[in-house]
Amino acid sequence: MMKETWYFIDSGLCSPAYNMALDEALLDWHSKGEILPTIRFYGWNPATLSVGYFQKVEKEIDLEEVRKNEFGLVRRPTGGRAVLHDQELTYSVIVSEDHPEMPRTVTEAYRVISEGILEGFRLLGLDAYFAVPRTEEEKQALKTPRSSVCFDAPSWYELVVEGRKVAGSAQTRQKGVILQHGSILLDIDEDKLFSLFKFSSERVKERMQRNFKNKAVAINALSETRITLEETRKAFKEGFERGLNIELKPYQLTAEQEEVVQKIAKERYENDQWTFRR
Repeated sequence: MMKETWYFIDSGLCSPAYNMALDEALLDWHSKGEILPTIRFYGWNPATLSVGYFQKVEKEIDLEEVRKNEFGLVRRPTGGRAVLHDQELTYSVIVSEDHPEMPRTVTEAYRVISEGILEGFRLLGLDAYFAVPRTEEEKQALKTPRSSVCFDAPSWYELVVEGRKVAGSAQTRQKGVILQHGSILLDIDEDKLFSLFKFSSERVKERMQRNFKNKAVAINALSETRITLEETRKAFKEGFERGLNIELKPYQLTAEQEEVVQKIAKERYENDQWTFRR
């Protein structure tokens, strides 16, 4: 069977505003039929705390700590909880809702797209599998998360290894297009991560952080040998090709497209009105 061709973009390290603007632009271009479905890999300069579309920044985030660590801060166009993008590979997938391989429901579309991530972990020698909340208690916990930290618990069809979450993803649907992006952690500094959030007391913070160790893990805490970013990139590129049965073709933005991305970055993602809107 012929494999479908999708575009592949490896942006390298980009600013927080540029990263979110490019994901948004890709969604728009795909909705107009100007580009093929696209998978993009990227990193962050500086390391950045991204907050979900619905989160209340000033209520949940310790902005003084964000500034002290010289981290970036950006609001995503997708939902979910806050993520510290530091030692990780970030991916995004842009594909039409009416693509023949895409289920109609959000959770089932997560499952299909995440097949690529699953294959990537397996290519790195990690025995990953999908998290599926089974009990009513687990399902209710997804609706009322106890913390603002994304990796605090796995959601439907997110990837876990040895019972702990190894990838966090978020999704939005606009203009008939699915945008799913997420983080694949190579390493994680839990003290630094938890310093960025507000808690009702130090005791609550300590308890949450203890629980976190049992719920989330980075690739290099599971692997017998250290895995590099380059090895991760290679494995997940091949993983997406295998998991989605596609062939990835490198794509370069035109000068005009770059201008559009820069404009979106400046007008929306660098704008405090957008960042602190809730």
